[in-house]
Amino acid sequence: MTETLLEAREVGFAYRSGRPVLEGVSVAVTAGRGLGLVGESGAGKTTLLRLLLGLARPTTGQVLFGGAPLAPREPAFRRAVQPVFQDPYSSLDPRQRVGRIVSEPLRALGLLSPGSRKAKRDEAAERVAEALRSVGLPTDAARRYPHEFSGGQRQRVAIARAVVCRPRVLLADEPVSALDVSTRLRVVELLGGLGESHGLTIVVVSHDLSVVAALCAETAVIEGGRVVEQGDTAGVLGSPAHPYTRRLIESVPRLSRAARLQ
Repeated sequence: MTETLLEAREVGFAYRSGRPVLEGVSVAVTAGRGLGLVGESGAGKTTLLRLLLGLARPTTGQVLFGGAPLAPREPAFRRAVQPVFQDPYSSLDPRQRVGRIVSEPLRALGLLSPGSRKAKRDEAAERVAEALRSVGLPTDAARRYPHEFSGGQRQRVAIARAVVCRPRVLLADEPVSALDVSTRLRVVELLGGLGESHGLTIVVVSHDLSVVAALCAETAVIEGGRVVEQGDTAGVLGSPAHPYTRRLIESVPRLSRAARLQ
């Protein structure tokens, strides 16, 4: 039986004195099956991700974690569900070394074993080194600052920070949109590899349907704050049933044959 890790059940969200951003949205994150959230800008994808992260509360409906109402401050939730944000240039504190940045969840969530300060420092350094290796960065990266890395490397640091506490779910908001094309491919391959090696279930908000196709077994298409189509990614993207989904797929840029041959 498939385990539901995280669920939005008939959620709606509206800012004060504003029209609803989401209405009656239901999606489920099941163990081992990545979920892609796709739609045009302003459709409500990032708002839904914020609700799943507990960064905002739904106006109507509810978000469930492990079958119970989401309690964002609960350590079990904060350890199990970790975010990766869009811009690696603004999501890392430029004043701190990478080792301090990556180990922050271990300290904040009290995940280090009881013991002396030295024992905790040693354990944190070991966990940081493990996380850095898992994203393809050398362990000596811990001694450097974010500005010493390229955009793709900074996003790897952000991913290392997310996986250091060994979460079950990674919520990624446009994780490669700020990167160049070749770097995007490598980061997508990294995320896919981490999903397999670390047992991570990845939820991705992306305008890039190829990213969703590579990482997500299931896809939900959002238009104007409502889910208009969802199901297996191969079916949704390969044989879309809703006109909006078909328009999304048709809008993907394609090079002409002449351009490809140049």
